[in-house]
Amino acid sequence: MKKVLDGNSAASLIAYKFSELASIYPITPSSPMADNLDKYNSLGDKNLFGNGVKVIEMQSEAGAAGTMHGSLLSGTLTSTFTASQGLLLMIPNMYKIAGEGLPGVMHVAARTIATHALSIFGDHSDIYAVRQTGWCMLASSSVQQAHDLAAVTHLSAIKGSLPFVHFFDGFRTSHEYNKINLLNDEDLKSLIDYDAVNKFRSRALNINDPKIYGTAENGDVYFQSVEARNNDYSVIPDIVNNYMSEINKLQGTDYKPFNYYGDQNATNIIIAMGSVCSTIKSVVEKLTGVGMIEVHLYRPFSKEYLINVIPESVKNIAVLNMTKEMGSIGEPLYLDVVAALNGRDINIVGGRYGLSSKNVTPSDIYSVYKMLEGELRNNFTIGIEDDVTNLSLEKYEFKLDDNHQEIVIYGYGSDGMVGASKDLLNVIGTDKYVQGYFSYDSKKSGGVTVSNLRFSDEVIDAPYFCT
Repeated sequence: MKKVLDGNSAASLIAYKFSELASIYPITPSSPMADNLDKYNSLGDKNLFGNGVKVIEMQSEAGAAGTMHGSLLSGTLTSTFTASQGLLLMIPNMYKIAGEGLPGVMHVAARTIATHALSIFGDHSDIYAVRQTGWCMLASSSVQQAHDLAAVTHLSAIKGSLPFVHFFDGFRTSHEYNKINLLNDEDLKSLIDYDAVNKFRSRALNINDPKIYGTAENGDVYFQSVEARNNDYSVIPDIVNNYMSEINKLQGTDYKPFNYYGDQNATNIIIAMGSVCSTIKSVVEKLTGVGMIEVHLYRPFSKEYLINVIPESVKNIAVLNMTKEMGSIGEPLYLDVVAALNGRDINIVGGRYGLSSKNVTPSDIYSVYKMLEGELRNNFTIGIEDDVTNLSLEKYEFKLDDNHQEIVIYGYGSDGMVGASKDLLNVIGTDKYVQGYFSYDSKKSGGVTVSNLRFSDEVIDAPYFCT
């Protein structure tokens, strides 16, 4: 069944099906996910286990994470939803949940962390800030992927008995409307490892079957305990890949931990994750001798799965990061790729894009490929004009022959224009493919809104403003 949904709704439909309890605290732009679960429960919807989902709102994200931890220790499949500073408040409990091997799932609408200023818009600074907690991390690049890979996330968490962060770009994907193909309950039920569910429940704290968690260890055994968990993580890439294969059969997709797209004899490629991947693909389609790798499974980072998809012809790689890690020699994804490909005869450079949802156009991506053809530049930026430290790449004009119609509608926050635009998408979406991306002013009510609407007879995957 096809339906017009935004990214938050696409993910929360799946989260509801796999959850027994959701511990929540609202934060833009993830709030609609938690709100949706409360709505589904009030309507009497059932999860895949035939029950409603208990939704508990706490006093802060720290409380939501603590509730999640306690709920998981009681043998209850639990989810939460957050972003930005809210995710940071969950870090102490994230370490405990991972260390105790509990299959919780967080759906994160990735958003900028406040530094010199606050921004409600999206980048990957929040999810990179929790990469050291031991949670597995899965990235979605579109509304369809937010739906499909949410299922992979929950299934893999249960099977692997480890917690997962499933993330997608805040506002850019979380609030984008698109027409997607929905998974059905019976198919999802058939994929659940019920033995793993029962094993998880058997580990619950129970006065009739005593267990012990949260002990203190000294230096004589702590190191050994940490290393003993290596095998728990080493099997995760295969588990994720297997469930991706199952979803591929149902949806006609081709998900892998790392997806290669482009010329099989490419010399120059880009590696990235998030919604920018769709923009990169659209440029790759128009060029020869180039390709790109879309990262889905970010943690555990699998060297083997990455190397397996890189064409032997590749000489130069540009790794794009949607964050700035001040003081670092390079951004996180770039450093992971450098470590994974250590010893190989490939030049690797890193660059930044899209901080606070800065628009990334096909022309920006074309500039990266032009750079790879000539003198390589590390630590570059695209999408801005850097006249201070001069790190931005030379700009080129690059136009796509889009096969869709576009409309741009301007309004003011709370004037009903965004709601009317969404209604328009739902009506036209009964017969055509549609896409809507809504740009908001930080003031929200009373601020400027811009609705970027697209309509086509074919699937639309264009995560940048209408031109």
